[in-house]
Amino acid sequence: MPQTRITDPRDGKTYKTVKIGEQVWMAENLNFDCPGSKCYGNDPKNAEKYGRLYDWETAKKACPPGWHLPTNDEWQTLVIFAGWEDIAGKKLKAKNGWSENGNGTDEFGFSALPGGLGFSDGSFEGIGYRSLWWTASEISSYDCYFRGMYHDSDRADWERDYNSGFSSVRYIQDIFLY
Repeated sequence: MPQTRITDPRDGKTYKTVKIGEQVWMAENLNFDCPGSKCYGNDPKNAEKYGRLYDWETAKKACPPGWHLPTNDEWQTLVIFAGWEDIAGKKLKAKNGWSENGNGTDEFGFSALPGGLGFSDGSFEGIGYRSLWWTASEISSYDCYFRGMYHDSDRADWERDYNSGFSSVRYIQDIFLY
């Protein structure tokens, strides 16, 4: 799949993008420094590779112009295109960066990396082993959906959890209908 780049006008950082099916996705986790975001382990070097982690409210607003936090349906469209839940993780994960030989084939150029998680108490876990990406789909006022991938699985699973922690973000390009 052909990749292009966008430049975030807020800080000048560039991000790879990729068209998968009819959708255009960021092919990297967001690394925009703003209130409501953290570097895994509070180490900026982790953000250079894996992007920053965001609380849910920030994830919904931190998108560059022309991009938005994907809904469950938008994630599901990607996963179906990549072969459904059972194999989509393998095809969407980067070829390196996952612990214990948990790398993927990166068949579509999505290059998913395991940025781990942050918790409201300031702790972190899972870098190299797992990643959860926020969705815009809320379940209740205190929990929402994620899409998750793990080092020891080929799956791209739905997760649901409290929206008070910190997770990775991938944005999808807005579609303009004329």
